[in-house]
Amino acid sequence: MAFTMRTSKPGAGNKFYITTSKGGYSTCIQGSPTDSQCNVLANCVGYACGRFNEIIGSMKYPSLNCNAEKCIERAKAAGLSVGNTPKVGAIMWWMKGSTLSGSDGKGIDFQSVLDICKEIKECKDLGCEIGIVVGGGNFWRGRSNQHMDRCTADHIGMLATTMNALALQDGFKQIGCESRVQTGIEMRQIAEFYIKNRAVRHMEKDRIVIFGCGTGSPFFSTDTAAALRAAEINADIIFKATNVDGVYTSDPKKDKTATKFDEITYIDVLNKKLNVMDSTATSLCMDNNIPILVFDINKKGNLLKAVKGETIGTIVK
Repeated sequence: MAFTMRTSKPGAGNKFYITTSKGGYSTCIQGSPTDSQCNVLANCVGYACGRFNEIIGSMKYPSLNCNAEKCIERAKAAGLSVGNTPKVGAIMWWMKGSTLSGSDGKGIDFQSVLDICKEIKECKDLGCEIGIVVGGGNFWRGRSNQHMDRCTADHIGMLATTMNALALQDGFKQIGCESRVQTGIEMRQIAEFYIKNRAVRHMEKDRIVIFGCGTGSPFFSTDTAAALRAAEINADIIFKATNVDGVYTSDPKKDKTATKFDEITYIDVLNKKLNVMDSTATSLCMDNNIPILVFDINKKGNLLKAVKGETIGTIVK
């Protein structure tokens, strides 16, 4: 529905706004929380109801003398569809490199990249600030290579994460969404070097920031990179996108008796050695009080549900 943004207070006699005595905006419909005998709580809710009536051009849903929660309850009782607002502000999204490879599990399937970028953009359009840490397992798994120096293997893995980060950046560009790649190792020809204040500034300018190269140091996983970057940018939560719909007592693909946790503590994750994040990453999240939401990325719409605060996956906190 198209409407004109209101840039001034409603004028006296505006039929869509009800006076303070009836639970509305103010006595003279020129309201302010400082008006004599103006209930501030009723003031904001009353104005919101009045503005809604003004937009639809009807008094079908009159303003009610109640708080915001009661207003929502009565709106639902009247048959209105009440939408959700984002429950989190800054999100650190951790995703496996294999998420970008489609069904093949290797390399990059660009249609999969575009599909994921579109879902992330929907969340950004709700007002969320988003940072992304992506793995590189679709190209290289350093820990599984027992014949190579660990530092060298990890450095190759960092290059793999950067390839995925660049693919995501191109995907965002194609759908008209601004993003920046920052890497933990300097690669000035293709990406920015990671600087915390610059990353935060990009997010303040409504850009998605994609972090490549993990932490920039060997022996640390991209799990730890996600936890570290989340702490640095003051993220409200880490979304871990996986191929299962949460955290289970054991691998549900191998154990049919495995049961799912709706909520679990960091300590239980560590003590039970559950495969959520590695112990370094989990401990870092626990020390900085950053919750982790684990959910199935393959189910379309899950990311948007998570942002809206709907119950999906498993929350670790």
